[in-house]
Amino acid sequence: MELLPVEEIKINQTKINKIDHLVKSIYRLIIYSRHHLDDDLLDTYLTGVQELQELLSLKNAQMEAQNEAEAEEYLKNLKVSLDFVIEEIILHNNFEKELQLFQLLRLVSPETNAIHPNRYRQTLVQVGAHICPDKNAVPQLVSELFYQMQFIQNPIIKAIYFHHELIRIHPFADGNGRVTRIAKNWMLMYDLYPPIFINDAPQKNEYIASLSKSFRKLDNLPKKWNEHTETFFELELDRLVVNATLLYETVNRIGLKREKANKNNN
Repeated sequence: MELLPVEEIKINQTKINKIDHLVKSIYRLIIYSRHHLDDDLLDTYLTGVQELQELLSLKNAQMEAQNEAEAEEYLKNLKVSLDFVIEEIILHNNFEKELQLFQLLRLVSPETNAIHPNRYRQTLVQVGAHICPDKNAVPQLVSELFYQMQFIQNPIIKAIYFHHELIRIHPFADGNGRVTRIAKNWMLMYDLYPPIFINDAPQKNEYIASLSKSFRKLDNLPKKWNEHTETFFELELDRLVVNATLLYETVNRIGLKREKANKNNN
């Protein structure tokens, strides 16, 4: 396997600009509106990630849990990993080192880490029709991926590229999807963007299909940007637009509600 060269990435600047406009609008509300508090944005985000019913729906949509006990264990590990990421961001630590991959694996999928502690997978794996690289090639490919990320300036594109390529490498025996999504959102949240989550079964199917088609095309033409890889990037951008819009609307409603209450009290 060869990584997709970063210079081949075609950036949809229109969607990037839309996301940036939404995010700036959120922070204008927080900074300049007298009906908002400094904690409104953080409270809104934390309420979302800590709402177990919402996360359970996410888990079911992602079709990873086989039973209720497994779903509960996943939720517990997910909460621990998100708390860890938030603490790291507060300490001004972005996701940019291989060591952090293993930190996330231990939190998100401790049972997988127990099989091969602090090591990449020792078996051959297949994702759909895509045969992942040989176990002996994994360490070099992961190191190369972190190196290539240094040449991507836009944090949104960097996060999506990392997601796409790490899933293609599939460095762990299990837990790759969970680790990759948390790492991607760590990068986004560090640069003040909302996280990207898959919210329902149709989105999950769309996500899997776009990745599968992209991998298949890259297996044949590994160094060429193609329409299926572009589709995956576009879908991720679309999800980020939706999440940024929802976050803006939620924060705005807080201010409107507070404004109304103040008027009623006067």
